Amino acid sequence: MSTANSFQEPTGIKFIFRTLKYRNYRLFFGGQGISLIGTWMQQTAMGWLVYRITGSAFLLGAVQFFSTIPVFFLTPFVGVMADRWNRHRMVIVIQALAMLQAFILAFLTLWGTIEVWHIISMSLFLGFINSFDTPVRQSFVMDIIERREDIGNAIALNSSMFNLARLIGPSLAGLVIATTGEGVCFLLNGVSFIAVIIALFAMRLRPIPKENARTYMFQDIKEGFSYTFGFAPIRDILLLLSLVSMIGMPYAVLMPIFAKDIFHGGPHTLGFLMGGVGVGALIGAFFLASRKSVRGLERTIPIASAIFAFGLITFSFSRIFPLSLFLLTFCGFGLMVQMASSNTVLQSIADDDKRGRVMSYFTFAFGGTAPFGSLLAGTLASKMGAPWTLFIGGGCCLIGASLFMHKLPKLQRVIQPIYDKKLL
Repeated sequence: MSTANSFQEPTGIKFIFRTLKYRNYRLFFGGQGISLIGTWMQQTAMGWLVYRITGSAFLLGAVQFFSTIPVFFLTPFVGVMADRWNRHRMVIVIQALAMLQAFILAFLTLWGTIEVWHIISMSLFLGFINSFDTPVRQSFVMDIIERREDIGNAIALNSSMFNLARLIGPSLAGLVIATTGEGVCFLLNGVSFIAVIIALFAMRLRPIPKENARTYMFQDIKEGFSYTFGFAPIRDILLLLSLVSMIGMPYAVLMPIFAKDIFHGGPHTLGFLMGGVGVGALIGAFFLASRKSVRGLERTIPIASAIFAFGLITFSFSRIFPLSLFLLTFCGFGLMVQMASSNTVLQSIADDDKRGRVMSYFTFAFGGTAPFGSLLAGTLASKMGAPWTLFIGGGCCLIGASLFMHKLPKLQRVIQPIYDKKLL
């Protein structure tokens, strides 16, 4: 493995993609990139399938609820496992299970036997998988880069890959649904996992020592909880992330309603709407990748949250399709920058032996609150309509961003000595 002294600081476009110089990260980036396109195809097809066969805004929210509710219960345990077990092996098993879920959905849909209870069951299974996936995969990124200084760039490139897939996947899904149906989207997603599994097996990793578990799991969970919520910067970042995830992020669940009932379109319209979000998120990812240091990134978190809120509020009342696409780029930019910045700051300031547990609470904030938000969004949309639901969500996110900004100077005084100690 090369030492830090052997690196020369790249410039220009090479600086933005500097983490790709690591072989293991290149494999991870390429495999995940292909797989995530399939994931976004499946997510888009799932929403369209549910709304097509039920016409129910409530069931749109309910399906999303079941796909994320396991995160609420499992992430504290997963965080301990991520700190104790081999994360490389865990990621491989997780990807294999996700592939199995996609193939089951494809079989049921292509066979013509798919029903709502099948979708809910498979969504619950996927939620179980995702409860493990996010904290383990996010912690695993630290294992495949050689310099701690590049963690921010690695996370930003990870986000760019995720959002490039969000740009391609839904648009491709719209075309596939219109020509062959939702089942082919599920099938292509299953096939796409083969790429990431091959990439994971091809990695050459240094042995990472893991301490033998000398304590009971519940004791480790308690220690992780006390550390996470007893340290103000981590706690406040997670609280804002939870608010945005629960109140703001369910806008994606309601997109089929905007596509079909407000813009009077079909699956291709839904694909374009989700693609607009992807464009904004991709711009945000490259913005973060171009940053030289994690320092100052904590200021970006509330600003990005406010940008997301602005996009959501203005989109909620737009009835002009091109304008709506433009406004969704603000949603995508703000949401991606807020979440990736939160991820980077958390991984940078967390103690190494507690990173898995901190990232499990990041997953909880990001995904554990989402099921309740999805259920709430579906209920509100069925009562007062999707536009007013998004308007209320955007307003709540704006209030949360303002409160975080008010506390920011105090948080920065705590964070700066940690950056100095870790030479970030």
